Amino acid sequence: MRTSAAIALMAAGLGLAACANTGATGTYQTELQRLNEDCRSRGGILVPTPGQENANPAANNFCQISGRNASRLSE
Repeated sequence: MRTSAAIALMAAGLGLAACANTGATGTYQTELQRLNEDCRSRGGILVPTPGQENANPAANNFCQISGRNASRLSE
């Protein structure tokens, strides 16, 4: 009986450890926040890139600038 209880407690502990935040999401969120602040400082808004979903926030989003701060590239 004690062995079963000990195994159950260890399994629960391992399950909780597996669900714990490893920092990868924090890294993504930190980079996303940096991109958002950079974009806002240029007068834009961060917009999701259609069809993109990966671990790189710079590939998943782009800075859309419109209005007075927007410029056109001349040919």
